[in-house]
Amino acid sequence: MGLWTEHVVPRLTDVSLANDQVSRFRIVVCAGLHGRVLEIGFGSGLNLPHYPREVTAVDAVEPSDVGWGRSEARRRSAGVPVQRIGLDGERLGAADASYDAALATFTLCTIPDVAGALTEVRRVLRPGGAFHFLEHGLAPDPGVVRWQQRLDPLQQRLVGGCHLARDVPALVRAAGLEITELRREYLLGPRVSRPWTYGYVGRAVRPA
Repeated sequence: MGLWTEHVVPRLTDVSLANDQVSRFRIVVCAGLHGRVLEIGFGSGLNLPHYPREVTAVDAVEPSDVGWGRSEARRRSAGVPVQRIGLDGERLGAADASYDAALATFTLCTIPDVAGALTEVRRVLRPGGAFHFLEHGLAPDPGVVRWQQRLDPLQQRLVGGCHLARDVPALVRAAGLEITELRREYLLGPRVSRPWTYGYVGRAVRPA
């Protein structure tokens, strides 16, 4: 499973999350980012083309060497400097209040201590700084939720610890961040895909 998680899952993620529909959501979630930005779960850099010009630097947290390697071409062509500052979103090597904004896309599902990671995000954001997130998680329909709960153990084993049924807005609020924008919906696709395709696009602010 180590070989699968370390070498196969990052490649599958790169391919599966590079489609046009997801890219449109990336444009939405990246809007308004500015200044020095922390991106947790940088992956293969799929957000880089959508960063606004107001972003001056990106500090990336990415545990996968394969994912980081696959981002090389995107980093070279990006109009903003990108540096990898760590591997673990639960323990950020950054000073308090050092970022203007933070971003996570399809990342909070895999972090073991997601509450701790979000507390770290709040710590490193400047007062008034915004956390932008694009995530999948707990669906509103009881029938879909039952399937999410049934499939969750298999999903975690096969997809690098990914959880299907995390209530992302509740987790963000519990970390002391105030949600100011939130959009919830299923991605387009057959009904059978719904345990995987209910998502959130939102923005939450660290109180001043």
